[in-house]
Amino acid sequence: MRSGQILVSVAVLSVLLVAWPSSSLAQTIPESAEPPSAVVTTVSGGGVILPAGLQPSAGPMRRLSVDEAVTLALEQNMDLRVERINPRIQDTGVAEARSIYTPLLSTTFTGNNRNSPNNGFLSGAADDSDSVTDRVLTDGVDLVQEVPWAGGRYSANWTGSHRTTSSIFTSFDPVLDSSLTLDYTQPLLRNLGIDTPRWQIAIARANREISDIQLRNTVVFTQRNVRNAYWGLVVARSFLGVQRQSLDLAQESLRNNRTRVEVGTMAPIDIVQAESEVARNQENVIVALASVERAADMLRTLIFDPDSPDFWSIQIEPSDAPMLAPREIDIDAAVRNALDNRTDLDALDRNIETNGTDIRYYRNQQLPDVDLRVSYRATGVGGTFLERDGFFGEVIDTRNTAFGSVLNNIFTNDFPSWTVGVTVSYPFGTSAAEANLERARLVRSQEVVSRRSLEMRIAAEVRDAARSVRTNLERVEATRASRVLGERRLAAEQRRFEVGLSNTFFVAQAQRDLALDSNREQSAILDYTRSLVDFDAVQQIPLGGGF
Repeated sequence: MRSGQILVSVAVLSVLLVAWPSSSLAQTIPESAEPPSAVVTTVSGGGVILPAGLQPSAGPMRRLSVDEAVTLALEQNMDLRVERINPRIQDTGVAEARSIYTPLLSTTFTGNNRNSPNNGFLSGAADDSDSVTDRVLTDGVDLVQEVPWAGGRYSANWTGSHRTTSSIFTSFDPVLDSSLTLDYTQPLLRNLGIDTPRWQIAIARANREISDIQLRNTVVFTQRNVRNAYWGLVVARSFLGVQRQSLDLAQESLRNNRTRVEVGTMAPIDIVQAESEVARNQENVIVALASVERAADMLRTLIFDPDSPDFWSIQIEPSDAPMLAPREIDIDAAVRNALDNRTDLDALDRNIETNGTDIRYYRNQQLPDVDLRVSYRATGVGGTFLERDGFFGEVIDTRNTAFGSVLNNIFTNDFPSWTVGVTVSYPFGTSAAEANLERARLVRSQEVVSRRSLEMRIAAEVRDAARSVRTNLERVEATRASRVLGERRLAAEQRRFEVGLSNTFFVAQAQRDLALDSNREQSAILDYTRSLVDFDAVQQIPLGGGF
């Protein structure tokens, strides 16, 4: 009879599991192919039951290891794509802050035509004229730049003009005029060590560093999520195998009971219990299938490109099994590593550095505003010189001076002028800088205390993660022992049932208990694997993902 075959299989399986040494925890689940049809195999070295016949009805199959899944996520994960843009955005902020030092070149060209009435002999009009006409064409070039050292600022201006006039008072007509003016302003107290542009650049650079930290945080967080989703899919498939095994056993019991009813050794009413158990296990298989699909969708959204045409149809087949080797945990070393590498602590340190820049800036802004100003001007003049007969007489001769000679006057420094001055200003009463400085100091004190508090929380998180690793490994061992005992109990109930000392209710109960024990073992394996992932991740990022 088929019931006898089941009894022998269960007994042999129980003996193998009991005889397997405890060192099997140091092994992994072999990457063997799944058994065909309805055969379900309990795999040694971890107790994970691989589902049988779990083949997709449509869509390509993608077999992936956990490392391959992580690599795909780093290339295609949408959250990472978004986060990788942030440093580039912050680069534009740094460039914007540094643009204050970009030289500004401007040119101006103007034309002016003015007619003045002849209202007296001082108007400059000739005796036979009613007005004085002046025409001026002017061209100017200006260059201004804030210099990145010591808060200084310089400007250079060149102006050239061509003027004609009907006034008798002029000695040149036309007159060519040109000048070069250089100005430099240097702060001596306020804005010497730090000024607004340098302050803004320092803040922009700090924000750029924080964006890099945030990117690193997202990378590690994504790796953690991918690994957890991968192992979640592995265990979901194992859950499905457990439920299918329970369904197979229930169906076999139902067939055996029907055979006994046919030969008259069992009442027909006893078939109801077996049919009810089959229906219950069919529901469990349906729910387990949905869990597998849900776990696969969670993993695919993390690692695949949503623009690919087979994004939703591709079937994922994990090729790795959870590593159940006991791992040596050095809590003190892990805490030190976390204090050196945690992204939230790095981000807080950048904020503290930025606050230190604020304090330095606002302290500088309390100083008197003392500026040294130096100005140099060179001029040149030329055109057509009018030699008159007397002071206001007729023009008796002319001499021409070309515009090149006018420019030469400037570059040979023929007509220089210098101006040097110091400007001092100081506000009376409380200034905005004083209020801002006090606020920055309070924020600095707050952030220093926050850092100490964060260090304590990080140490507690690392210790808790290490505790979870140890606890979940012990759970794996305990649930494995419970599952082995459940298999023995089922075998015993089968033997009792064969000799008439038990009934279908107790056999079905033993089957359900074995399924629950197997599921608890799978949950413990998943929790242990995830706790290892979290223990590695908590040394780099907060497990919540943000900071």
